[in-house]
Amino acid sequence: MKQSSEVRREPLPYAVFGAEHIDAASRAQMDNAMRLPVSVAGALMPDAHVGYGLPIGGVLATEGAVIPYAVGVDIACRMRLSVFADPPELLSQQQGRFEKVLREQTRFGAGAEWKPPRQDPILDDPDWWATPLLKQLRETKGIPQLGTSGSGNHFVEFGELDVLTYDAKLGLQPGRYLALLSHSGSRGVGYQIADYYSKLARSLHPELDKELAHLAWLDMSSEPGQEYWLAMNLAGRFASANHRIIHQQITKAAGLDVLATVENHHNFAWEEVLPDGRRVYVHRKGATPAGKGELGVIPGTMGDVGYVVRGKGNPASLNSASHGAGRQMSRNEAFKNITKKMRDAYLRERGVKLLGGGLDESPQAYKRIDEIMAAQRDLVEIIARFQPRLVMMTDDPRDI
Repeated sequence: MKQSSEVRREPLPYAVFGAEHIDAASRAQMDNAMRLPVSVAGALMPDAHVGYGLPIGGVLATEGAVIPYAVGVDIACRMRLSVFADPPELLSQQQGRFEKVLREQTRFGAGAEWKPPRQDPILDDPDWWATPLLKQLRETKGIPQLGTSGSGNHFVEFGELDVLTYDAKLGLQPGRYLALLSHSGSRGVGYQIADYYSKLARSLHPELDKELAHLAWLDMSSEPGQEYWLAMNLAGRFASANHRIIHQQITKAAGLDVLATVENHHNFAWEEVLPDGRRVYVHRKGATPAGKGELGVIPGTMGDVGYVVRGKGNPASLNSASHGAGRQMSRNEAFKNITKKMRDAYLRERGVKLLGGGLDESPQAYKRIDEIMAAQRDLVEIIARFQPRLVMMTDDPRDI
């Protein structure tokens, strides 16, 4: 059934968690999303900040439609945590060894690729041949970028995991462990899919004014809607393969034994059922799934603790939680206000060594993760804390 394009005059109500941490512009973006004729429910996470269309930290449920920009350009960006049998003291005792592994077994940035290309069953997924766009992306982006990380806030880091309480899914007794944490997504594959289908959605909804244009949707009963859904899910599997390869390479090179793994993603849409029985598409743009008993990782910053959490399945948040601390400065503001001396002093005080990363990713550019976690006690339970020690990111050319 073709969706109505008549925008509501007033937004539907939605839950806000940690309102004191959220700026007016992000609230305005969420209000706009809740005026869409396809929107039926929403929530705003405490790490929310301005994005394109839907704010980052926004959760939006739609009926019969999917919104490419409410998913985002880095489709299925995710966290992966590997926990090892080895003690965390190894990081200080053999720091050079672990630095070498991170430098040699990771690739970062827009043009990052492996030569020769890495191999994985994802490259044989039949969905690559479902559309001309995906077939092209397999060759131009998928094969060369497999097993690499993006720029910006993407990272691979060794650290200490302090397990606070036993969880049957995690399977680890309380105690301290050596761990590896990564954050990255679907690379050029996801970006090109988002770009193509966002432009297509906008062309199908020329009636939307400027403030709503990035929220243009695709009818899920249409061919474009089905194409996007297939492509989005393929990008999700590709993103997972990237992390799998990163962790396998590092684990092998470092000679470590994996005890447990946690992986979760954001920037995605899930088909779910609301408590009233309606089947909807839940977009989590920079928001973590937090269904009852579901494990996830919510990172802090390059210098601050992150958390392994267990979802409480709160229906008010559409079973969601924050995906991080959330920015309090734009990237340009961070470059203007934060110096290398300030950043490096912050990291030094916390025993963190940075192997690469721009000033725009300085801890001071982000909200306080402990305050963000306190604002979502009703959404997740903390079961472990992760303290970064060796952090690998890409440098920003403005730092050089």
